[in-house]
Amino acid sequence: MKEITTKQFQLLSDNQIVWDLLVKSYAENAVAAPFFEYALTSTWQDKRYLYLNRLWFDRGRAVGFVFYENPCTDIYFCLRHGYEELADELTEYAERHMPGKREEKTFIFHPEQAVLMESAGKRGYGQAFVNEDYVIDFGTAALNYPLPEGFHFVKPGHVDPVKLARCTWKGFDHEDKGPFENWEAEDPGTPWNPQKAYQGVISDIMAPPPHSTCEYGVIIANEKEEYVCFSGMWWVQENRLAYMEPLCTIPEYRHNGLAAAALSAHYHRMKELGADHMTGGGNDFYRRIGYNRRTRSYGWKKS
Repeated sequence: MKEITTKQFQLLSDNQIVWDLLVKSYAENAVAAPFFEYALTSTWQDKRYLYLNRLWFDRGRAVGFVFYENPCTDIYFCLRHGYEELADELTEYAERHMPGKREEKTFIFHPEQAVLMESAGKRGYGQAFVNEDYVIDFGTAALNYPLPEGFHFVKPGHVDPVKLARCTWKGFDHEDKGPFENWEAEDPGTPWNPQKAYQGVISDIMAPPPHSTCEYGVIIANEKEEYVCFSGMWWVQENRLAYMEPLCTIPEYRHNGLAAAALSAHYHRMKELGADHMTGGGNDFYRRIGYNRRTRSYGWKKS
């Protein structure tokens, strides 16, 4: 007999519970565990409403989860197989309590979540759009792009964190906020002000998440030892999943084949470890270099 209880998500105590739930139910829901954790430790997520995320348990085992990522009005779901009767409870909670007005909320579903889509339909929600991302299946496709001349891979264990922070600062086009080189002081020669630094550039540098596998990240440097391309990697062995996030190249080095070379390095390393697929993104770049499968998610809104 099932004994269903619920609790609100607590940032400092429940991350491991959520990670385990998403890993164990990956095949049933297609929601990758790093998707949630990466947002938690990123500066772009609005953390003010995390307490609204809710977990469902059966005798202490997590069986359901409702959460947001970014924006906070995009609501995601995870429901274990065998607990389909909770679908109405999850969608009702999402509609009544998750951030945003009813007309602002968007329920994000994956094709595997038919029971949740049926429940949302009964509440007056309908499909409004489709998102597509590219994935590469290692059994049917390969990446073999060489590293362009004049560049080299940074050896694991020899990473300079400040150089990497500078690379991601420029690679994600944050130069409009100011040059990374002035992160320690407002003006050259000005003593470092921790409060100003926190409010500025330093607050935009992401910390390593608990389950990140930084040792599998790929960093490319130029002949001056400047980091110019970075591709992060989450190795989720239980799902044979190589979850690539994030990927960036400094603007002046784009269109030189660096990102393709970085992803090729991932392909060979992660396949050797046992991965059978690797995520990409929605940009057509992934299709052009050889990603051979599309994954879809559906945005449902109130009719």
